[in-house]
Amino acid sequence: MKAPVTACAALTALAMLAFAGNSILCRMALRQELIDAASFTTVRIVAGAATLGLILLVRRRPAITTPNWPGVLALFCYMIFFSFAYLSLATATGALLLFGTVQLTMLTAAWRNGERFSLPAWAGLIVAFAGLVYLLAPGVTAPDPLGATLMVIAGIAWGAYSLIGQRTDGALLATSTNFFYCVPITLGLSALYVSSMDVSAQGAMLAIASGALASGVGYAVWYAALSGLTAGSAATVQLSVPVIAAIGGVLFLSEPLSFRLIVASALTIGGIWLVLLTRFRRVSETRQ
Repeated sequence: MKAPVTACAALTALAMLAFAGNSILCRMALRQELIDAASFTTVRIVAGAATLGLILLVRRRPAITTPNWPGVLALFCYMIFFSFAYLSLATATGALLLFGTVQLTMLTAAWRNGERFSLPAWAGLIVAFAGLVYLLAPGVTAPDPLGATLMVIAGIAWGAYSLIGQRTDGALLATSTNFFYCVPITLGLSALYVSSMDVSAQGAMLAIASGALASGVGYAVWYAALSGLTAGSAATVQLSVPVIAAIGGVLFLSEPLSFRLIVASALTIGGIWLVLLTRFRRVSETRQ
């Protein structure tokens, strides 16, 4: 069942704030070495699973259902690569790489499913891709190559998770199940990093906030919003996340906005916006 337009807009806005909040909370914890990346991921997933389980209990819903393993693995891959990427990336850079890749992944899926793009749409894709290439090009202000690669992988995983979410009924139960089945996987991974485990109380609190609020509740809200969004709309609204994250990075982490990041953001976001604009116009003309 699709959410009403007003409710869908409100849910989408909350989800975008949650997505940006994850970037800020993760970078805040890892930059100050308050917690290691593997432990941050584990605490985040466990906190998210516990919060969602509590919500289901209060609402007297079943705790879990049969797992959708592609969704579970996509969620886990996003979370683990996201955390390790933010060991070396600034908040805004990581968010731009993440959501630029997410949008390109979702648009590629639309193309593979039979949608054909116009010439302006292809031009937009080229511009968006050029923006990411410019951001990653060697230079003094280029992001760490390993961190950038990890964040691109996280973006592909999150794009896949969003596409899976569009085909899912029962947002809260589906999200809770995904988190629940991620717990043993992430615990097993953390066991491999036990010798380098380093968790402070502040770091744990940031990870809990990321898991319980920005992830658990945030993703349940996002899955609910996806029921009223097309793949193109879902990609479009996520253009706001790098901007929100950049503002948060400046306000809470005193991170600078480099000329390279500003130009890359303009190219990537502008290019994808052009693609989506042409797609929406074509859909509108077809319906008239």
